[in-house]
Amino acid sequence: SMPGHDGFYPMFNGKDLAGWQGLVDDPVKRAKMSSSELAKKQAEADQKVPGNWTVKDGCIWFSGKGNNLCSIKEYGDFEMLVDWRITRGGDSGIYLRGSPQVQIWDPLRIKIGSGGLYNNKINPSKPLVIADNPVGDWNTFRIIMKGEKVTVWLNGILVVDNVIMENYWDRTIPIFPKGAI
Repeated sequence: SMPGHDGFYPMFNGKDLAGWQGLVDDPVKRAKMSSSELAKKQAEADQKVPGNWTVKDGCIWFSGKGNNLCSIKEYGDFEMLVDWRITRGGDSGIYLRGSPQVQIWDPLRIKIGSGGLYNNKINPSKPLVIADNPVGDWNTFRIIMKGEKVTVWLNGILVVDNVIMENYWDRTIPIFPKGAI
């Protein structure tokens, strides 16, 4: 695809879910599958997507039920800008290289704030500050991933400062060099 302004490539076209697919297991399990088994499971996962993920008003909407939506393209080092909003009591997140996750949740329910690398056990998992806008209002993440390290700004405020993201699926190895978002 062609770059947008400032050389950025849009992940979402604002019209449909082209470039996106259903989630099949985790990266460790997927790597062990034959291509025919993976293709079969991918087709099954893709059939479930329209029941849980839709596009309206130029936005991707999630019903709150069902499996994750992930990019078909795999990413290594990247900078990602994403606008999001959540409903009362919501709990979500953005997987980086197929691994959980930059956390999104209702800041009144969990008084930590969004943007942290929630599944880290050794390196910091909580955001530096709570920078969430009120539930129902739009928020903007700027996520930079270089090597194993992640930096996150939420609404222009630094909440994760160059922190190693651990490999949730196999804690004995570093985060995968590339994977889906």
